[in-house]
Amino acid sequence: MRTKTVYSFFVLFAIVAGIGAITPAAFADHTEIAISTADNDLATPGCLDTEVGCYTPNTTTVEVGGVIIMTNADEAEIHTYTSGTVDGFAATADGTFDSGILQFGDSFEYTADTAGEFPYYCMLHVWMQGVLIVEEDAHAEEEADAAAQAEAEELVVTITDSIVDGGTQVNLEFSTIHVNYEITAMQNDEEIFKEAAHAMKMTGASHMIDAVGSDESPIDIEIVSLGIGPPGANQDWTGPTGTVATLQVVPEFGTIAMMILAVAIISIVAITAKSRVIPRF
Repeated sequence: MRTKTVYSFFVLFAIVAGIGAITPAAFADHTEIAISTADNDLATPGCLDTEVGCYTPNTTTVEVGGVIIMTNADEAEIHTYTSGTVDGFAATADGTFDSGILQFGDSFEYTADTAGEFPYYCMLHVWMQGVLIVEEDAHAEEEADAAAQAEAEELVVTITDSIVDGGTQVNLEFSTIHVNYEITAMQNDEEIFKEAAHAMKMTGASHMIDAVGSDESPIDIEIVSLGIGPPGANQDWTGPTGTVATLQVVPEFGTIAMMILAVAIISIVAITAKSRVIPRF
């Protein structure tokens, strides 16, 4: 009997976990962006059409969770940062953020909590317009992917095989319960066995293949995970999907060794009989 255990990407997971432990701050910090009124003539219409613009920068990009500090740097006028749109001289606030009136040197902080594109303007000078673009947090997506990968790496499949009644019995053991899987056996490029099953226990299940492998015609066994969860509730299955273990069934060394040992014993008995060390009957 032979055993093969597959640990899916275990080493890679260890490396990723190590890096995460060394540099946790890189995933915890969020961007801080500063916007100020532009060094331009803001009291009269037209700043939006100039190279300088109305705000510095006029279009700002930040990730969800980032902090935007909005400052009035205009010594001559008071201004606001109000999210919304302007049609001609008619402004419509959308309520995402509003700094209220800012005197020279005053600032307003806004923490971006929703992805999207948010135009804004000054309520007192509606020709002053800018755009805030909030993107999904790339670090959050990376952490979600890492969590999904870690969950996938929890599944370990052990395959054992033995010759029984002229066929091959394949036994499976899983590192967790409720694994939905598909087992496929190929021999000489032909599919000789395929079955979908559900492992209620970690001890898994047994499958009987009506064939025996040989050096010339080995049997290739593949275990594909369909997900972890109650049978029939496919929409709720979690964990890894895809190939999680393989095994090639060929004649076992133990069987050959027993044959050699049997021949050796017969030879010893024959030699002993010829030398009259044991009585003949």
